[in-house]
Amino acid sequence: MITQPAQNTVRPEPVEGKSPLTHLSLPFFDEAHHHLATGLAAWAPQQAVDERDDRRACKEWVRLLGDAGWLRYCVPAAFGGALDKMDSRALVILRETLAFHSPLADFAFAMQGLGSGAITLAGSPAQQAAYLPAVARGDKIAAFALSEPDAGSDAGAMKTIATHAYSPGAEGRKDTKKEAFFTLNGTKTWISNGGIADYYCVFAKTEPAAGTRGITAFIVDADAKGLDASEHIAVMAPHPLATLQFADCTVPARAQLGELNGGFKLAMQTLDIFRASVAGAALGMARRALAEAVSYARQRPMFGQRLADFQLTQAKLGEMAALIDAAALLTYRAAWMRDCVGTATPAAAQAYTAAAAMAKMTATENAQRVIDMALQMHGGMGVKVGTKVESLYRDIRSLRIYEGATEVQQLIIGKSVLKS
Repeated sequence: MITQPAQNTVRPEPVEGKSPLTHLSLPFFDEAHHHLATGLAAWAPQQAVDERDDRRACKEWVRLLGDAGWLRYCVPAAFGGALDKMDSRALVILRETLAFHSPLADFAFAMQGLGSGAITLAGSPAQQAAYLPAVARGDKIAAFALSEPDAGSDAGAMKTIATHAYSPGAEGRKDTKKEAFFTLNGTKTWISNGGIADYYCVFAKTEPAAGTRGITAFIVDADAKGLDASEHIAVMAPHPLATLQFADCTVPARAQLGELNGGFKLAMQTLDIFRASVAGAALGMARRALAEAVSYARQRPMFGQRLADFQLTQAKLGEMAALIDAAALLTYRAAWMRDCVGTATPAAAQAYTAAAAMAKMTATENAQRVIDMALQMHGGMGVKVGTKVESLYRDIRSLRIYEGATEVQQLIIGKSVLKS
């Protein structure tokens, strides 16, 4: 049963757009999802966050989301979460609704989930107890560190190395795990929440010659000696991104996350859980672009009429609506498959992976098209810095790249088709 987070009392601001909820009547959702969406749709536009400083704003969003209880959907109930296990449909609803109002709020929520997902899946009881409740409360900001300068989609090409050793005086005492440690050396980049995170789920080579079969995950606290996260990356849609430098960064052996050399599988499992929710975020941005276009077309005078009176405008709006609905159906199907069909068997896992790839690819690509059409409809106002469609145009672009670029999704889908 999905519980309703308590409302957070904050300074209200004018609502520029109303998040649509009619799609919740589709059979993919139940009554609990309706309550979740209704509550969040009422809460989100009431938040007043100055997003001109993306790092400060992201911290503020994490605090607001934590105080209101929405971050509880990122972790299981055993560690302060809202549900017994991760619910993909709830994640899609949360990200779609947040992205409609603020893509940065969606980013803050998503990174809490992605940065803690590996701990939920493979963390020891001690690791889960130390990190997951704090993530759910918004007390710890999470990060997921996989990409490197020369290893983006090709994770097997990563060069960050983790060397296993023992502290002085413990030579040969391999049963004394408390004295064992790993030393990390290398570079991670494009790391979301880099520089503001309290900890990082870091993936490094423990067997350099083994490719993806030699990768292990580690939890590295932000204050770990030898970790430098000061190199910030500026991007077209401001988000907290940074390059991480590991120079003889030592972590205890208990920081190992999951099985030795099982890190690549863990990373893919974590990304798989959240891939459908990326599609949800794209849907939220596309729906907001359509809402902005409809509002503008209805009030914009042109040649003695309103912009909405022209058949060309109506045709564009119709195309935008169809693109959104097509993406929505794929997105909700993928989330429903993970929740209701499961991934316990190889066949079910393959089917879900392909469905999630279809959803991510279609939703992000369609959202880009919808937002571009909305911007075009606004004319000169569409490219004015500070207008909603202008910021959406910048915000949507990265979604076609991160957590698996469109081309990677095409490969996943193609391989699935050949296996069927």
